Amino acid sequence: MSGENQTINNKVKKNTDGSIVTPNGFQAAGLHSGVKRSRNDLGVIYSEQPANAAAVYTLNQIKAAPIKVTKESLGKEDKIQAVIINSGNANACTGEKGEQDAYTMRTVTAEKFSIPEHYVAVASTGIIGLEMPMDKITPHIDELTVGTSSDHATQFGESILTTDTFMKSTCYETKIDDQTITMGAAAKGSGMIEPNMGTMLAFITTDAVIEGAVLQQALKEVVDQTFNCITVDGDTSTNDMVLVLANETAKNESLTPAHPEWDTFIALLTATCEDLAKQIAQDGEGATKLIEVQVTGAQTDEDARKVAKSIVGSSLVKTAVFGTDANWGRIIAAIGYSGVAINPHTINTSIGPIDLLKDSEPTDFKEEDATTYLQEDIIHIDVDLQMGEGTGKAWGCDLTYDYVRINASYRS
Repeated sequence: MSGENQTINNKVKKNTDGSIVTPNGFQAAGLHSGVKRSRNDLGVIYSEQPANAAAVYTLNQIKAAPIKVTKESLGKEDKIQAVIINSGNANACTGEKGEQDAYTMRTVTAEKFSIPEHYVAVASTGIIGLEMPMDKITPHIDELTVGTSSDHATQFGESILTTDTFMKSTCYETKIDDQTITMGAAAKGSGMIEPNMGTMLAFITTDAVIEGAVLQQALKEVVDQTFNCITVDGDTSTNDMVLVLANETAKNESLTPAHPEWDTFIALLTATCEDLAKQIAQDGEGATKLIEVQVTGAQTDEDARKVAKSIVGSSLVKTAVFGTDANWGRIIAAIGYSGVAINPHTINTSIGPIDLLKDSEPTDFKEEDATTYLQEDIIHIDVDLQMGEGTGKAWGCDLTYDYVRINASYRS
């Protein structure tokens, strides 16, 4: 990747060489413990000082044991100093033994770094319903050697993957109070993606000065506009978590909504979360295309996001994109059942540069042009409801033969 910075929203820049260990005071590691056949399956993020923390979790009523343990840790002080993560086994629906195993991971990690147990968060991802192979995990926690190099970031990024085909990482920076604020992140997610949230884990580090309660408020706001606007297959998992750590080493004035540069921090967090969300959507199991839906002209922003997500979540729209078929009827149908009040006579729809509908009437577009456009890797669908000022986006992917193949053999 190029080392040049890409400017986002004028004040926020993407550091294309950055990672989860780029913010000051953060380290990471990953290794192969044997839970999975080959690649890394155990990772850790470590902050050199306790970090104010915030988290958003899956809305699935059945939650994996690590979710309970992490909630308990955060409930003590809103501070986290280490995050221990394993892949290959979700530690979900594993009863009391599973909870004991998650607590053991927390205890062993706390001992390794000589920190209080409640300063440790735990996350797991993988197959549901299998007992944790603690004989492999426990002894390897002490072998995790954290550092700040790109190799350390890569080792960690690989350690959290399941059916993902590539590592998901990003880094942005900005200036607040004349201090450079950096935000790094890593995530995993490929299938069971229907956030609120899906089988995804996202970990965000920043050196910004911000209290945990304020960070929680910001995270909830941004997650609703980013991670909660992606869908791969409509399933919501048991293990999902977005966790943000802010270790306050940047020396800016403490951020609150009253801070004159609060909007800059929100833009920083939004850019980070949106980047990861799009990477997750693009890596949907078996996917060949990223689909981005932009809806304008809704009565509210929330309505716009609902319509966008209805379109990108439609199996028929997803298969049409896979088959390079400009079947606008599937798009209009998804708009109609979105649950949002619309005027069925005023809808404009396009894919890329090609107008499909004007005021709900079909245009005289050329099918061959649409087919050519749908062969691109990134497909843009735009909808104008012409009812108000609300805008929103959602991201997803096409639905392919490989999605069935991957999930039909996931445990074998």
